[in-house]
Amino acid sequence: MAEQPTHELLDFLRPDTRVDLKDRATHYVMGLTGDPEGRRLLASEPELVSALLALTSDRSPCMATDAYLALINLATEPAAHGALKEGLPVLLNRLLDPAFPMANEVCTLLSNLSREEASCRVLLAALQQESLGGLPALVDAFCTEDFNPEASLHYLGPLLSNLSQLPEARDFLLDRSRCVVQRLLPFTQYSGSSIRRGGVVGTLRNCCFEYGHHEWLLSEEVDLLPFLLLPLAGPEEFPEDEMERLPLDLQYLPAEKKREPDPDIRKMLLEAIMLLTATKPGRRLVREKGTYLILRELHKWEKDPGVLAACEKLIQVLIGDEPEAGMENLLEVEIPVEVEEQLQRLDLEEEDQLLQQQQQQQGRSQASGSEGLQR
Repeated sequence: MAEQPTHELLDFLRPDTRVDLKDRATHYVMGLTGDPEGRRLLASEPELVSALLALTSDRSPCMATDAYLALINLATEPAAHGALKEGLPVLLNRLLDPAFPMANEVCTLLSNLSREEASCRVLLAALQQESLGGLPALVDAFCTEDFNPEASLHYLGPLLSNLSQLPEARDFLLDRSRCVVQRLLPFTQYSGSSIRRGGVVGTLRNCCFEYGHHEWLLSEEVDLLPFLLLPLAGPEEFPEDEMERLPLDLQYLPAEKKREPDPDIRKMLLEAIMLLTATKPGRRLVREKGTYLILRELHKWEKDPGVLAACEKLIQVLIGDEPEAGMENLLEVEIPVEVEEQLQRLDLEEEDQLLQQQQQQQGRSQASGSEGLQR
């Protein structure tokens, strides 16, 4: 079996193939998808991808699981997306079925598929079909505890984040008559899964690109900023005059208060706040709510080079002078070509420095023996 060309594998993946042969073939294909070269090889065979989609309906749970796991890996390859898109109506129906036992696998598959913008658009179009309920049904599934007792559906977070890269999805999320953003906010502190938590933070960050909504997002109607700052806050005590500058939810935090443990999520939180400072009213509101105080303490505590850099950039915006007239909206400023090239060079230099720091940290971890194995 191990030396069979991929097109010959099709004969073993058909529904009427003898069960033991089909099982071996499915398991073999799943193993191939664990390797980049194997994924590229299989992704170039649309009929094979389609055969795996058909096998997700197999009566054998083990065989269906192997087919899903193979497709989850193949969904990272754009070459496989054409065949996978054909299965979207069935996959989305399974995802939104509260009794479907393999909804987690479906959810992870769709999350990987939606990373590419073109595939994400096709997925959103399929989701918007009347029978599926569109984005409202997806948000309801995300926000409903135990929506599917058989599946945690944590990967709905990354799926929603991927969809929120599209303007039409952000229009829905930011529709002031629907209160969607307000429903998502509590999940910035969801302790059950960093995947779900990171997905909702990524969704909120993407919504912050719509600067026309910044004042509303920062208003009491939504009050987004405390939900972005609280995961970045630690147990530090502030003098009374500083404490009064903080939103109520960030005052007098308990001694056991922990910061968000995932550096990628901390970085996204900082990026979301940075986007909120793109306009002059946004900068004013972010400053007024004591954001600098939380960032000051975060900067003392933070060890991750990438998060530190994001924190420092945001601090510079908050303590720096206001841009000159005509340049108040940082998202609309046209950067001269020569300045953009210089910034790109500086970014590359910064990335090199961060890489060197990470390599040095890794070297120290390896030198310290068992301490390097704690993660």
